[in-house]
Amino acid sequence: MNFSLMQKTALITGSTRGIGKAIAMQLARAGARVVLHASAESDRARRALAEVRAAGTESWFVAGDLSVPGGGRAVATDALQCAPVDILVLNASMQCRAAWQEVSADEGSLQMQTNFHASLEMIQVIAPGMLARKWGRILAIGSVQEAKPHPQMAVYAASKAAQTSLMKNFALQFAPHGVTCNTLSPGVIRTDRNEEALADAGYSEKIRAAIPSGFFGIPDDCAGAALLLCSDASRYITGQTLFADGGLGLRT
Repeated sequence: MNFSLMQKTALITGSTRGIGKAIAMQLARAGARVVLHASAESDRARRALAEVRAAGTESWFVAGDLSVPGGGRAVATDALQCAPVDILVLNASMQCRAAWQEVSADEGSLQMQTNFHASLEMIQVIAPGMLARKWGRILAIGSVQEAKPHPQMAVYAASKAAQTSLMKNFALQFAPHGVTCNTLSPGVIRTDRNEEALADAGYSEKIRAAIPSGFFGIPDDCAGAALLLCSDASRYITGQTLFADGGLGLRT
């Protein structure tokens, strides 16, 4: 199987930390040029860029707010100024915890814009080049909540399900042109987003006990699967959702 990404360029949103950064590093080690993204420039972004460049590949950084209408289109356009994008990893997301009765209109719109609308905007800008070159990989980072929705994140779970539906729709349309569209859905991964919740020993143990594998994942547990779905090794895989969740989504 060919996992090499030499001569390919990957744009990974939300890639200066957590799962996005782990995927960026994995793709860089496979030879891809990498475009990192975050909402704004920062010391963390500069450190991440230095780490990716240390892997030996040409890399860039673009800043842009995906939570505003047109934000995805702007980020994609800026990325294309660096190089033609062959691989698009839709990793950045917004998550607001609240009981369903308390979700405000602004919170709902913010999550749908960031997690769904920005994905569509970016694909509208980047996919035409992939289709013209007859090769491309679009990978959405979903969530185990598509299978096991959290009661305090109803809109987040719905936005991820909508994003996955989008991938299936485009998978059908793009497959004849050598472009695959898949979703990688992580479970409970130890990232800074989950740090506060998992710091509660009682809650942490309750969640861990529900995971058949018996432990929480780390960002690198998603990176290998992402490499598969972004390389020629997955040329016959499209419209699929791969759960990297230790079996959590199997629980009823």
